[in-house]
Amino acid sequence: MSTTPPLLQTDNLQLAYGAFNAVNGVNLKVEQGTIHTVIGPNGAGKTSLFHCLTGERQATGGTIVFDGKHIIKKPSHGRVALGMARSFQLTSLFQNLSVRENLRLAAQGRDGLGALNFWRHVDSRRQHHDMADQVLERLQLTRRANTLAGELSHGQQRVLEVGMSICSKPKLLMLDEPTSGMGIDDIPIMTQLISDLGRDHTVLLI
Repeated sequence: MSTTPPLLQTDNLQLAYGAFNAVNGVNLKVEQGTIHTVIGPNGAGKTSLFHCLTGERQATGGTIVFDGKHIIKKPSHGRVALGMARSFQLTSLFQNLSVRENLRLAAQGRDGLGALNFWRHVDSRRQHHDMADQVLERLQLTRRANTLAGELSHGQQRVLEVGMSICSKPKLLMLDEPTSGMGIDDIPIMTQLISDLGRDHTVLLI
């Protein structure tokens, strides 16, 4: 039995809107280097649980411990800084930028407020470009690097969004219905990608 503390743990986690309990006493343990899936019917509170974990919504009860730190009061950007990354049910890409630029901006976001330093030429940050190219290859989108994100198929957009999530080198990658809306031909690509990501990241998905 592992003696390493879980990467993510919740105890009696709750999110209430008045008398309605969207998340009702969830106890969760996610070990490092594993892939976990949250399953349930529409309206069961799966996305609300993700909102609580990532800080998109303030939990109304319980505890969240991530990488040994109590984060129940920490804002969403603070959780990202600790190593959480998330994709959403609806794609959130820069539609009018190229695939490579989407990935480069995601990599640049790791710099926090330093990403807003406009006095340095973007080419001085070679590591952002290198990360974008590495992820492009992993996503098998190198041939589409200069294509506008909005011109990709829906399945390719979903894959790109996952790629943007891993550009921050997260400790925990959270994917909200990553195959939502994908055609039957694209689903095996996404499932293979998630399996591959499990070698380097802890993954929690709906």
